[in-house]
Amino acid sequence: MLKYKADIKTILFLSITSAIFGFLWHMGFQWTSPIFWVVYITFFYFEVTVAVSTHNHNHINIWNNKTLNILTDWWHTIFYGLPIFVWIPTHNRNHHRYNNKLGDVTRTYRHTENNDMPALLMYPAISGPNQMKESIIPYMKELREKNPQQWRENWIQLAVLMVWNIFWFIMNWKLAIVLVLIPQQISQLSVIVFNYVQHTHADEESDYNHSRNFMGVNPFLFNNGYHTIHHERASIHWSEAPEAHQKIEHLIAPHLIEQSFWWYMFRTYVLSYFVPKYRTTSMRLERIARDKQQQAA
Repeated sequence: MLKYKADIKTILFLSITSAIFGFLWHMGFQWTSPIFWVVYITFFYFEVTVAVSTHNHNHINIWNNKTLNILTDWWHTIFYGLPIFVWIPTHNRNHHRYNNKLGDVTRTYRHTENNDMPALLMYPAISGPNQMKESIIPYMKELREKNPQQWRENWIQLAVLMVWNIFWFIMNWKLAIVLVLIPQQISQLSVIVFNYVQHTHADEESDYNHSRNFMGVNPFLFNNGYHTIHHERASIHWSEAPEAHQKIEHLIAPHLIEQSFWWYMFRTYVLSYFVPKYRTTSMRLERIARDKQQQAA
């Protein structure tokens, strides 16, 4: 009943995430145990994969059966830490429409044109409230009038999340902070950081240079590093991204194709303070400057 066989990996990763959670809860918070810390850090990785598969599932539901899709919504929701319908107004309907242009509530230059550590750290605190105020709340108001059934299903997602969190906090609130709340925040923040680094200092008006691509993460994060092609053809399944990317790779500026996510993060947000050549240059500001020169000529 899967639409794409590749989503066996999605189900496998969600199952592993669930199993790790169960193992850690049974084990309890053991500060001095190396096994606990190894498994806990591994849990963080799988929480990041939850965020990515949530994104994929909202673009293309993985099942041909509606009930299974709703159950998978809930499954994602409890580990993502937000009802996953929030992706529809903020990502599917807004970010993909404007793609970091004016109008995109998640646009990376909204608070600053810089691409440095302070800008990166500020971005989640600014982007999150803007998404809620400008996309999620208006979307739910619209659904209440135009699609009451979907409106109710969205509220049920929130109810499932609340029941999940409340249950574990009643069981052991200290352990719930460590195994429920913190991992959920990791999952949510990872997506916001990915969006920032994939678009900051690219050129939102360019046909192919609007996004930064990270090749090294693709085997581990459902091909999430192929970001240019994802914006060009958002309707294709994540498993089809490598082949589609190859067809347009020659049109993308080479510096927007990064092999290592971690090397990019380290050199851009740490080494750049000591080695100026590692500072990124804004293609957006370069385009604006060129346009001004042409208008003045």
